[in-house]
Amino acid sequence: MTTGSRYSEAVFDLSESHKRVCQYTLVTGLIALSLGIVNGLAQAINYAGIDLFQYFPGMRTYYQGLTAHGIFNAFVLTFAFSNCFVSLVVEAALGVAIPLSLLWSAFGALFLGATLAAFSIFQGSSNVLYTFYPPFQASPLFYAGLALLVISTWITSIGLFVTLATWRKNNPTQRIPLPAFLGVVTYIFWDISSAGVAIEVVAFLLPWSLGLLPGIDPGLSRSLFWYTGHPIVYFWLLPVYLSWYTMVPKLAGGQLLSDRMARIAFLFFLLTIPVGFHHQYVDPHVPVELKLVTTFLTFAVMIPSFMTAFSVLYALEIAGRARGGKGLLGWFFKLPWDEPALVPQLLGMIAFLGGGITGLMNASYTMNLKIHNTTFVPGHFHLTLGTAVALSYGGIGCWLVPYLCRRTLINRQLPLVGAWIYFIGVLLFARGEISGGLAGMPRRTALSIAHYPPLPGWKLAGTLTALGGSLMFIGMALILATLLLTFFLGKAQKQEERRIPFCSVLLGPSSTGWEIWLDRLWFWTLAALVLTGIVYGDYFLFHAWPPHLEIGPFKSF
Repeated sequence: MTTGSRYSEAVFDLSESHKRVCQYTLVTGLIALSLGIVNGLAQAINYAGIDLFQYFPGMRTYYQGLTAHGIFNAFVLTFAFSNCFVSLVVEAALGVAIPLSLLWSAFGALFLGATLAAFSIFQGSSNVLYTFYPPFQASPLFYAGLALLVISTWITSIGLFVTLATWRKNNPTQRIPLPAFLGVVTYIFWDISSAGVAIEVVAFLLPWSLGLLPGIDPGLSRSLFWYTGHPIVYFWLLPVYLSWYTMVPKLAGGQLLSDRMARIAFLFFLLTIPVGFHHQYVDPHVPVELKLVTTFLTFAVMIPSFMTAFSVLYALEIAGRARGGKGLLGWFFKLPWDEPALVPQLLGMIAFLGGGITGLMNASYTMNLKIHNTTFVPGHFHLTLGTAVALSYGGIGCWLVPYLCRRTLINRQLPLVGAWIYFIGVLLFARGEISGGLAGMPRRTALSIAHYPPLPGWKLAGTLTALGGSLMFIGMALILATLLLTFFLGKAQKQEERRIPFCSVLLGPSSTGWEIWLDRLWFWTLAALVLTGIVYGDYFLFHAWPPHLEIGPFKSF
């Protein structure tokens, strides 16, 4: 057993072209985030009975804004951030650069895809929401844009695999460094998971929108979407877990407990890809046996989450006690609460606790029937993805942006203030959404222009949602402004500050015994494919095929 890690405090010098493509990719994501949060503000205020979309240039309806909010935040931001952050982490951990041609190709696909999707949304021809269920029909440009966004992640995957193969050729007996292992597993996970939406868009929705198909099969399309639609949640989350495992301990002044535990947690996620059917509990075309299997698989996702909670809290306790923390919880208050790269991630972790509990409720068949089409669901995922992911992106950005542009943050206090405002806001927002959902308040509904009065239980819930959403907007705007302005106004960074904050590990990787099988990525990829085939194969072969392409398009917004 070894201790420490050779990749701790990695120094990885980027060429100018390499640095430029990373900057462009990240800025594309940040611009998408700015568009997403503006529309998110209007979404929240909608529940207080106020329609802001009528005042937004280029926006006509609530549903147009909801589509923009989901696509910009859930697709463009997350794909751009992951492509930039994960590729940089893998390169630095391995000490091998990804071919520039692949990085530029990935950025080109991302930028073109984002442009096409944005144009079709603002044009008003693609008000199909984040889930883009048929028979809602969008512009062909919208579907082409989504396809290009996914292709950008596949190109990034190729770059990661090429880089890992090059490293392994030169280091055949060494264990894969932990940050590189976690990054590569993240993209293997996504490559398998993205097949559903890729088939849906390329084989059905795009040709349907071009008039090349006589109709569409909504049931099959829903199943293809949710094959990807739930795993994509973990594709947003796994880069954050990568930071929590390998960087947060360093930022806090501690060490990660166990290398093997981190690897096992990520492999657990890889083996629990087929959980999408829990979004289809009421769909009559899905066999009840598959719904039952999916329920247990969804509950199993909590196992790597509990492992992550233990590992990260252990590392934070080491850091807090090293700084003089005493007693059961004294270490928590001794953490460096003045570190802008750390605090947003810590607050995201705290919010994630409530998100995990409500997620278990969503996964339960009986409770899901009560809450699925209510605001309970966005209340849940704004605690998980809307906070754990969004705030962690902000915290990571506080060291990543200076690293890429060679400038210091323009202000260290603004992201701290922004993170606290956002955190308080999301607690109010989630309280409003969840309580409103339990009272039957519908999600994805333009309540601000509804011709019926809200139920009594919705009024307070809507007010809390609007207040919390407004604070979330202000908080994220402060973080976003800090990051974007740093590109142009930050002071030159000293050479010794240009480091990726990898942590050391107390119980490092072993080069003998069963642990070496953790690095046999071909084996775990094959196991994930087999398990996914077992769950989905019966449905697609015997229940969904051949597709019934009979339903015409529906356009009402």
